[in-house]
Amino acid sequence: MSKLKIAIQKSGRLYEESLQLLKDCGIFVNNGKDQLKVSVDNFPMEIMYLRNSDIPQYLEDGVVDVAIVGENLLIEKQKKIQIVEKLGFSKCRVSIAVPKEIETDDLNYFQGRRIATSYPNTLKNFLEAKGISSDIHVISGSVEIAPNIGLADGICDIVSSGSTLFKNGLRETVTLLKSEAVLAKNLQLSSEKTAILDKFLFRIKAVLKAKNSKYILMNVPNDKIQKVADVLPVLKSPTVIPLAEEGWSSIHSVIDEERFWEVIDELKENGAQDILIIPIDKMVI
Repeated sequence: MSKLKIAIQKSGRLYEESLQLLKDCGIFVNNGKDQLKVSVDNFPMEIMYLRNSDIPQYLEDGVVDVAIVGENLLIEKQKKIQIVEKLGFSKCRVSIAVPKEIETDDLNYFQGRRIATSYPNTLKNFLEAKGISSDIHVISGSVEIAPNIGLADGICDIVSSGSTLFKNGLRETVTLLKSEAVLAKNLQLSSEKTAILDKFLFRIKAVLKAKNSKYILMNVPNDKIQKVADVLPVLKSPTVIPLAEEGWSSIHSVIDEERFWEVIDELKENGAQDILIIPIDKMVI
């Protein structure tokens, strides 16, 4: 039987959360410490632990079928592969930063100046689109130190919290793109492996939907049920269960995490009481 070969980082920002996603999808990984390839007992999958920068090439060449990788890396490497699902973790951005004493945020500041980066293709394409001609210095790692040692006038690198920039006396000025972990696939998957990928994607979507949703229960006077139901952004319609106390019912539904507090306020305004919010483990729709 064919197995879907999936690549994840052997270390780095995405490693722990990639393994957690597999676990949440019910895919139990054998102890893979110090191994480059491990098998999965309860799903037709093999996991390959690879260096982050190598993953796009391995994916394009078909050495692996799918990969959990940063979207920013795929954009930089410009490989012929397809993103099939955004995963919502390891969010960051690729940004330009300058020494904090530089007051301008104008990109024209870099006309004819030097920028150090580990993302030369992304930066080059961005600057060309903006009509800016800069001297790009390619550096692998520790890009933030470049302005301090006189190598560059600014940098272009990934930014998460911004704390690394702050520690090195830099501040963020221009964002080139926003990124997060994605599931990407080789363009030449066989029909058998595509079927396995579809099952994997089904599980991923159930996990992601649950993380972005909350189960909500509340007590509502019967004469307010319709008003409360109109507020709830439910999949179909809420569940209504009569309570022992006459004239009251319990309403059960699901709300999106992003609208949580907005919806709660509206529910209270329309008569809902004793509201309970419960996390959802999986959500299949």
